[in-house]
Amino acid sequence: MLENTFINAIGTCLSDVKFDLVLYHTPPVTFEKVVRYVKKRDGAASYLLLKDIFPQNAVDMGMMSKKGIKGIVYRYFRRKEINLYAASDYIGCMSPANVRFLLDNNPYLPADKVEVAPNSIELKEIGRESSQEKSKEYIRSKYGIPKDKPIFIYGGNLGKPQGIDYIISCLDEVKNCKDCYFVIVGSGSEFPKLQKWYERQKCESVRVLRSLPKEEYDMLVSSCDVGLIFLDHRFTIPNYPSRLLSYLAAKMPVLCATDSNTDIGRIAEDNGYGYWCESIKPEDFTKLVDKILHSDIKAMGNRGYEFLCKNYLAEHTCNTILKHFENYS
Repeated sequence: MLENTFINAIGTCLSDVKFDLVLYHTPPVTFEKVVRYVKKRDGAASYLLLKDIFPQNAVDMGMMSKKGIKGIVYRYFRRKEINLYAASDYIGCMSPANVRFLLDNNPYLPADKVEVAPNSIELKEIGRESSQEKSKEYIRSKYGIPKDKPIFIYGGNLGKPQGIDYIISCLDEVKNCKDCYFVIVGSGSEFPKLQKWYERQKCESVRVLRSLPKEEYDMLVSSCDVGLIFLDHRFTIPNYPSRLLSYLAAKMPVLCATDSNTDIGRIAEDNGYGYWCESIKPEDFTKLVDKILHSDIKAMGNRGYEFLCKNYLAEHTCNTILKHFENYS
């Protein structure tokens, strides 16, 4: 029902506005009619920022099936997905692996229609320079975090895509570490499960916090040393979580425990700012913790920041999009 609501609103409230470019993202995949309406009315171009590949991600998580009764729902959304791709003049993906996946699974798409247009950031939005009051020491003291240990932090959604059972098994392995500390901050459908585990444990080296306001979260991240990224190992689609950007902006290396299809860990390793393991065995995670503790964390963080500045700034994604529309005034 949302498509018709948008079309009616655009026709009623924006009848005197001519659009040159329609810019939209997934999810959702249910705006194809809206895109076509504006394109036809205004002669506009269209650019899809593909942030998530739905409904395949729901199939990966067991929330949909390609067969049986659930298959009806899947086929409906798959048709919507295909129609949205067809309505898009260009499709920007988060990483090279996303481009390959999209073309391999949608062979009707011309290769020159699909490109990398990654998640990006404006550095001025990140509180990299702290005031004296909100210094590293102040923030750690506020949240009861040790001042003399390397701090690993995970911040963001805590739902099924993150593989909460694996996260808990990893935290169970490191909950009493003497040489480092772990902070998990976020919210989501699986947060209560993590919270219950945390409340039952006597964790000397783990702290779990509910999600914080963005400014406060950014300050917390900037006071930590290593960023954590988790994804469920069942994913066949190559996700590329945006939380990577806040880690790199804070000059932190990353430790990625994900499925084998995403290239977020491989890119981190190839460019010297992180390590990767598949999110199946918690002992693989603990090995990476030990590995990063014996690495030059500061140097890795600086390499990550340099990679961010060369690839993941908002101006890079903006230029990638606008290069197709140089004739628009």
